[in-house]
Amino acid sequence: MAAQGAALQTSNNELVKCIEDLREKREIILKQINDEESEKMKIQGELQQLTKRLAAINESLARKIDTKNEYDKIIGETEGAYVRILESSQTLLTVLKRESISMQKRTGARIS
Repeated sequence: MAAQGAALQTSNNELVKCIEDLREKREIILKQINDEESEKMKIQGELQQLTKRLAAINESLARKIDTKNEYDKIIGETEGAYVRILESSQTLLTVLKRESISMQKRTGARIS
């Protein structure tokens, strides 16, 4: 009977040790869960801030792209008008020279 009691005591001690080991492992996992939940909350906060910042940047970019497109349009129109002015000036100069030569021939005078 004493042998059975000793065996029972040994089994009881091993069982208690196994339960304690399981509780320690549970505590380790619980700490890891808490750490990861904290990290998750931090990342979610950062993500919200980054999402807001991204939205603001996208709005700013859209406005700036619209402004750039307006500049492109104005520049294109202005350059086109400038080319027409140059062409008109060249035509006017050609007509003026032709008229000057014609006047010279009619009057027989030389104009410098």
